[in-house]
Amino acid sequence: RKARVALSTLSTMRAAAALLLKPYCSQCFWPSDQDAPPEHVTPAPIPCRDGTTVIPFAAPSRRAQMERLRQEDFDILVIGAGATGSGVALDAATRGLKTALVEQEDFAAGTSGRSTKLIHGGIRYLERAFWRLDYTSFELVKEALDERKFMMQAAPYMNSALPIMIPIYELWQVPYFWSGAKAYDAVAWLAGGSDAVPGSYFINKREALFRFPMLKADGLKGAVVYYDGQMNDTRMSLTIALTAAQSGAAVANRVRVLEFTKSEDGKLSGAVVQDLQTAETFTIKAKQIINATGCFADSVRKMADEDAVDLIVPAGGVHIMLPEHFSPDSMGLIVPKTSDGRVLFFLPWENGTLSGTTDSVTELTMRPKPTEKETSFILQECQKYLDAPVARSEVLAAWSGIRPLVRDPKRLQEGTKALSRKHVIEVGASGLITITGGKWTTYRRMAEDTVNEAQKQMKVQDPQPCKTRGMQLVGSDRAGVVCDGKFNSILVALKNDYGLAHDVAKHLVGNYGTRALQIAEIVRQNKYGVAPPSSSKAASFAKRLSPRYPYLEAEVVFACEQEYAGSPIDVVARRTRLAFVDAEEARKAAPRIVEIMSRIHRWSWAEREAALHDVDDFLDTFQS
Repeated sequence: RKARVALSTLSTMRAAAALLLKPYCSQCFWPSDQDAPPEHVTPAPIPCRDGTTVIPFAAPSRRAQMERLRQEDFDILVIGAGATGSGVALDAATRGLKTALVEQEDFAAGTSGRSTKLIHGGIRYLERAFWRLDYTSFELVKEALDERKFMMQAAPYMNSALPIMIPIYELWQVPYFWSGAKAYDAVAWLAGGSDAVPGSYFINKREALFRFPMLKADGLKGAVVYYDGQMNDTRMSLTIALTAAQSGAAVANRVRVLEFTKSEDGKLSGAVVQDLQTAETFTIKAKQIINATGCFADSVRKMADEDAVDLIVPAGGVHIMLPEHFSPDSMGLIVPKTSDGRVLFFLPWENGTLSGTTDSVTELTMRPKPTEKETSFILQECQKYLDAPVARSEVLAAWSGIRPLVRDPKRLQEGTKALSRKHVIEVGASGLITITGGKWTTYRRMAEDTVNEAQKQMKVQDPQPCKTRGMQLVGSDRAGVVCDGKFNSILVALKNDYGLAHDVAKHLVGNYGTRALQIAEIVRQNKYGVAPPSSSKAASFAKRLSPRYPYLEAEVVFACEQEYAGSPIDVVARRTRLAFVDAEEARKAAPRIVEIMSRIHRWSWAEREAALHDVDDFLDTFQS
């Protein structure tokens, strides 16, 4: 820790010195042997075995997107590019509405990127629905299970079914949990989403220990296995935003809303924004503005109406990452009731084991940090169900996320367990539409309801219906960039035609779908030195960001050219997930990431040092 603080201080001093010397010293600029990237980077054609070629989807450049925001008049301006905001932009654009999407930080930089990575209906809400005869909870589960199906269809390369085990240590729990899991299946069937994942079943003690070897054997009676979906949340959210761009929306990160403009009748007519990369200020004109800023929704509401009453209660949830040997590759574990009455997940994810979460009222901040108490609580609860000791030193990363729960003053004394997870749409006096609450899994339905309300408020003469049900996202076969239209052929091509290692090929297909071939082409071309130039088959020597994980240096190039990555934090935390998987490995990889990005974006030495300092500070929040 002392070494990191010293390094951070040194970086700050170097950055300050560089800024002071910059006007007098041309050497402050980072040298590059390549020209600055063109305004629009077109991916290289991908050769097919039959001799034909395909041109992959190319995201419009940020410069082009910013020009659209300055010049065009929009039907809808969406503020906030998490899952919900990106979903609203996609829904609106596909209905033919001229749509803009802006985000102050980066895509999925907030709540959307710090979830449990599950696409689920919430089996614990179903328990509450039956025991308390709570129809609202039942409807919440039913809606989420319906939407689970659409999420699985939207990006089948990235979203997959995951079996989750409920260990049973008391005989009376066998019928209790078995019937609960079957009820979960039944609700999925009623919602029409039963075909998204297999049904639940019971296994005996021997089978349970075979499937989850780390499970505590003493007193184990058996286990119930049910299914939910699993995703890579930041990449899923980014893919929604990219699909919105492909559908005609103007999308941009690092654009801050400063204030709203109003017409003579007091209704919102646009927003004054600042491009945080250039400090330029301009106005985006829009007929309807939608606030999808999650936990920060109240601050935007008060920007439109200073008398607005707070709706949001921020609830913090902590997760930790442990080495992959703590969980099998194809089985998760749920602790149905922790010592404080909550549930705890133990899931295989990104070559590690994800465990969490806690739930408590917290302060609102862009970079929440877990406390040692919260991390220790998760470790203690894990230890109750595992046969091997879990040491504090084995925690590779720990992070905190903030969920936007909707306030109910009458039940606030019950804590966050009693706050609503259901989404709420509010239309303010100035016409601002705010969408908040809800769950990751229901983002598409939230977007649909929001755009329906927007069309109503705009009095659209011929309102179009939602078109996102069953719609596939960029990277699925909708993009049409794979030669024969089959996902399994991409994995084979990456290994046979490009010489990539199996774990790398699997990672690329599982996170990029058909676009994985674009990254392989970057390696083959050895752009920015991501493969040894002397290699005749460069892809087989693709450089990794960390020797322990399958993330490639080529992904940094791809993130900058095709995914609007503007800082090393974007890459280390959201384009790849290295910060979430292993904070120390992310810290080691940061200098190389900054080096590559410096050459692509033509950063000065001062900018390079500032970026190193910023990513170091960011990674400090991943270690409690």
